Amino acid sequence: MAGGVGAGGETAACEAEREPDPSDSLRTFGAVVQALREHAGLSRVQFGELVRFSKHTVESVELGRRMPDASFVERAEEVLGNTGALRHSARFLTRGEAGLAVWFRRWAQLEKVAVSLCTYECRLVPGLLQSVGYMRALCDNDIPPLSDEDLEATVQARLGRQRLLVERPNTAFDFIVEESLFVRRLGGADVTSDLIDHVLQAVAPRNVTLQIMPADTEYHACMAGPIQMLETPDGSWRGYSEGQENGRLITDPKQVSRLHMRYARLRSQALSPKDSLGLLERMRGEL
Repeated sequence: MAGGVGAGGETAACEAEREPDPSDSLRTFGAVVQALREHAGLSRVQFGELVRFSKHTVESVELGRRMPDASFVERAEEVLGNTGALRHSARFLTRGEAGLAVWFRRWAQLEKVAVSLCTYECRLVPGLLQSVGYMRALCDNDIPPLSDEDLEATVQARLGRQRLLVERPNTAFDFIVEESLFVRRLGGADVTSDLIDHVLQAVAPRNVTLQIMPADTEYHACMAGPIQMLETPDGSWRGYSEGQENGRLITDPKQVSRLHMRYARLRSQALSPKDSLGLLERMRGEL
């Protein structure tokens, strides 16, 4: 479902959002530390003495069970050759967050600092715009079924992401969503009615724009699937692509450029923000 968080930026199934322990980024960093340590011919005890941490701490870091602090990274870097590998890779470490898919975590971190975020969804309403009832309906339809604990973790993770719309008023949030996602009435008429009310409220701020892609359109620039893009504070752009059980951060400039072109064309094909809100209000009245 977005973001890693189940739907909308995200993966189409809540199952994919379950939090593994430890996180992939911590496991990868730990494996690099272990490989460099062993290459240097050091035992965990010897290495621990050099970096002034216990053998147990070294073991926890290498197994991905512990987030290394800055002093560990700096001392390990100096002891293991000062290549810069640990210092640079440590910037991408993320703690495990219940409810977030493994592959979505890096994108979720980038969202928190983005100055612009563009989302097109054709599978389900983006996670940043979902009502709680819609979140639960998505998880209720997941196969295999989620436990109550995992379902609540998914809902809370998604609600946490939604705070971005309020806490980052200087970030531009642009959404293009297929009309069919509201026509589907996932969870029933009451859930859909509440969803539309929630979406209308979420897109009310000046920095949030919603466009609806009409179901009867003759032209469509994004038949290849959903698109997510964001602009970082340094002016660079990143893309994100997600399917069932996987997600991919896109950094290649040529690939990101193609996503830009498709998204720009789709914006011209979708209803205007004013007409989109009018359509949602009419749909709300018909429920």
